[in-house]
Amino acid sequence: MKAVARDAQPKNLEALPSVDRILGFAEIKLLAVRFGREPVLAAVRSLLKDVRSGAAAPEWSGAALASHLSPSLEKQSASRLRRVINLTGTVLHTNLGRALLPQEAVEAVALAMTSACNLEYDLDSGGRGDRDDLVADLLRELTGCEAATIVNNNAAAVFLALNTLARGKEVVISRGEQIEIGGAFRMPDIMARAGCRLREIGTTNRTHLRDYAEVIGPKTALILKAHTSNYAVQGFTASVDEAALGKLAKEKGVPFMVDLGSGALVDMTRWGLPKEPTVRATLAHGASIVTFSGDKLLGGPQAGIIAGDEDLVARIKKNPIKRALRVNKMTLAALEAVLALYRDPDRLSVRLTTLRLLSRKRTEIRALAERLFPAVVQALEGKGSVTVEDCSSQIGSGALPVESLPSSGFSIRVLKPGKGEGRFLSGVEAAFRRLPVPVVGHISEGAFRLDLRCLEGEDEFVSLLAKLQIP
Repeated sequence: MKAVARDAQPKNLEALPSVDRILGFAEIKLLAVRFGREPVLAAVRSLLKDVRSGAAAPEWSGAALASHLSPSLEKQSASRLRRVINLTGTVLHTNLGRALLPQEAVEAVALAMTSACNLEYDLDSGGRGDRDDLVADLLRELTGCEAATIVNNNAAAVFLALNTLARGKEVVISRGEQIEIGGAFRMPDIMARAGCRLREIGTTNRTHLRDYAEVIGPKTALILKAHTSNYAVQGFTASVDEAALGKLAKEKGVPFMVDLGSGALVDMTRWGLPKEPTVRATLAHGASIVTFSGDKLLGGPQAGIIAGDEDLVARIKKNPIKRALRVNKMTLAALEAVLALYRDPDRLSVRLTTLRLLSRKRTEIRALAERLFPAVVQALEGKGSVTVEDCSSQIGSGALPVESLPSSGFSIRVLKPGKGEGRFLSGVEAAFRRLPVPVVGHISEGAFRLDLRCLEGEDEFVSLLAKLQIP
């Protein structure tokens, strides 16, 4: 701690009010009711310590002290997890929480959180139940699988399946499918951690059916196909389709596992979206086990779903590691509610938040931008230029990386391009993040951009713009 110069010390330390006296002020008592006695006590002690060390003293009245202490108490008590408005143009933004849950899921989670529930209790028999049973029937109906189990994310699903079905043996996978996703999740590393031996075949850009057939032998435990959902290899390429691999696996008596990743349960082209393989189609092509995410294209909570043959899923469920990876009652409640929406596909694009955002038409988004345009111009107060421009959104979280969705939004630029442009754009971006409900956009090509695809609270956005402070 730095020494304080003698002349910086208060002239009369004895005149400082005591802690008890400060806590006795009516205004300070109100702070204690709001924030708790202990945080207020700590703040008072910290203030007195600072004054004794030479800091400027506030007026020692109850009102002045309450005004002085309130900002730090507010900041201290504020939640670190905050709601933000995602105008980045990435719908399933990993850093912003991926899929937004529909109201049905929110209500189901609230019920699970606030009351006892039959998480592992069979109401028919009165005995112990299996938490997977809460969603297993829905998954059978929606995917055609024989059985299913749930873990906390798809990375865990892949690891658990490999560790159960291929520990100590070889897993055959194409060199072009040895994926890496966010957080340095690499397929070869996961195989090693799961106790498997990688047997790579083919080349980066071309793998043929014969490459699989030539290496399958007594040491082979699995054929693994990983859907390359977060990148695309284009040009002179070749890969083996699922149906051919499924047939080969059956002939060789080897399980065929597919890491599908994004987890589409329905044909997305119905809503004008790019085609993505569905879990049902993958199982129909002969996959014995399919793993996929709950919080990507499925539009639910973070979860990893393992669906497939009953005997293989039963083995996976018996793995001791399964308990370490299982999900809680809130996740299962949300997942069940989301899966139930898929039973009514005609209303799915309205009720499932993720699909609703993904399927919005550019004309609708452009009309929204034009309605909001005057409010954005007013908020900039002549400090920057604003234009409505068409743009392209992306699905995000590794889903269909080369596909884009036609969208529209705002581009904010400095009034006079040149010196200071970067500082201006950084300042605008920070100003939007400092709003009571932070608005997150992105800077690209000399502009701060707000893609409106994910904006549904039009009135709230206008009210927030009134509080924007551009430096």
